[in-house]
Amino acid sequence: MRHARTRFVALFLAPALALYGVFVLYPYAQGVVVSFTDWGGYGGERRFVGLANYAELLRDERFWAALGHNAVFLAVLPPVTLGIAVLLAALTAVAGGPGGRLGPVAGAGLYRAVFVMPHVLPLVMSLVLWQFVLTPRIGLLNGLLERAGLGGWAHAWLGEPGTARWAVLAVLVWGQVGFAYLLLLAAFGAVPAECLEAAQLDGAGRVRVVRSILLPMTVRTVRAVGVFLGMLALDMFVAVAILTPDGGPSGSTEVVATYMQRLAFSAGRFGYSATIGVALTVLTLAFALVTFRVTRRERVEY
Repeated sequence: MRHARTRFVALFLAPALALYGVFVLYPYAQGVVVSFTDWGGYGGERRFVGLANYAELLRDERFWAALGHNAVFLAVLPPVTLGIAVLLAALTAVAGGPGGRLGPVAGAGLYRAVFVMPHVLPLVMSLVLWQFVLTPRIGLLNGLLERAGLGGWAHAWLGEPGTARWAVLAVLVWGQVGFAYLLLLAAFGAVPAECLEAAQLDGAGRVRVVRSILLPMTVRTVRAVGVFLGMLALDMFVAVAILTPDGGPSGSTEVVATYMQRLAFSAGRFGYSATIGVALTVLTLAFALVTFRVTRRERVEY
């Protein structure tokens, strides 16, 4: 019986694993092979250069500058997005306080639809819309500032080194809060009502319920969302490529992924670009492993 069940599971997993191997693992393996060559990407011979590309990577100032920008995004995007999502999920999932009923607030469905709406829009579409909003002369944001008598605050948001990076971050936070909120709200809703009732009998308010009950019992969801946002911060290709083409003003928004793409398709250095891709993959995996290791805790039973 046990062997039959194993064969049944293997039969259903085999097509998915085969597709994953062909379209994910095989290209990754090809990228590693190409990273040891000087291939130009448009035909021609692939000359093996050993570790020369990796040695150049260690000396590449533009790569380290781009990685520094990714580090800024990594330090800001996950905590800010998670913080806002936890606040919104707590406000819509837990009502009442000492002496009141703990449960979803009235109109939670409407709030859920409003908060999730940004994530429903395709990412490229929302980025193009934000590009129009942040346009200096005809953009909606500067127009509203002018109407409100705050014209001195108007900026070329995506055209100034001091504001471009933070404008990109703000757009990404806006777009990802709905995703994080939806997962956290589902996790909060899965916490047994008995736990909330016990907290109510102890006189716990909403803040204490969220801090001492909901978050500890949903730590795995919080961690998974944090890892996803961290991986997004280490990528950032689509957002930077659409909002600030060519790396933004003075390269202020250049990230590793856009630098890698520019080397491959503009400079014709596919071998070195593959080297950067391998390094970025290793950094992303290291981030995920370290995060899971640091936030690992015993399972909370309820």
